[in-house]
Amino acid sequence: MSNLNGTLATISIVAIPILFAIIAHEVMHGVVALSLGDDTALRAGRLTLNPISHIDLFGTIILPFALYLVGLPVLGYAKPVPVDFRVLRGGRTGMLKVAAAGPLTNFTLAIVSGLVLRTIAGQIYGPGGATIVRPLALMLQTSVIVNVELGVFNLFPLLPLDGGRVMYAILPMGAARVYARTERYGFLILLLLLYTHWIDAAINPVMNTAINAISWMVRL
Repeated sequence: MSNLNGTLATISIVAIPILFAIIAHEVMHGVVALSLGDDTALRAGRLTLNPISHIDLFGTIILPFALYLVGLPVLGYAKPVPVDFRVLRGGRTGMLKVAAAGPLTNFTLAIVSGLVLRTIAGQIYGPGGATIVRPLALMLQTSVIVNVELGVFNLFPLLPLDGGRVMYAILPMGAARVYARTERYGFLILLLLLYTHWIDAAINPVMNTAINAISWMVRL
């Protein structure tokens, strides 16, 4: 029974940071798209932090929690926010801004979480620390790690990930058109990279560097 209670407590602590990281990532895609002239996400009711509007049972709940519990990098996704890239102001520059908004939101959340964690750290062993401050500190610690992992993973230059959109936006048009043809195989390529651990080798050093950088900033 104690093991079950411990597992439930762990899930309750990691659930909010993971859900908020994934949902905020998607919402910011829509917010930036709206600022650039595309109201598709607004009309679809997706510019909200209400989880019901965004949750994908496997991608938002099962996958990230399972990866977290077994100690692997947290990967997850919500229902993609619809964006009509054809109407964005700025053309491919607009696409770049929309794509980058998600990962940049995650990095911002990681930094803010780290700063708040530093602020409350001294109260962990004070009155009420064990029941209030310590669980909050664990949530903030989870938020730093999860947001860095999601931000770095989504910047991997593979369509349809955000990094793939950024790559498409900065390539010369001829190369971009050729690159765009890989999107139909993107999910299969991603599965292959995950299965062979190539993607781990590529993004783990970046994740560790980002987490160390945030830790350094927090210590300052």
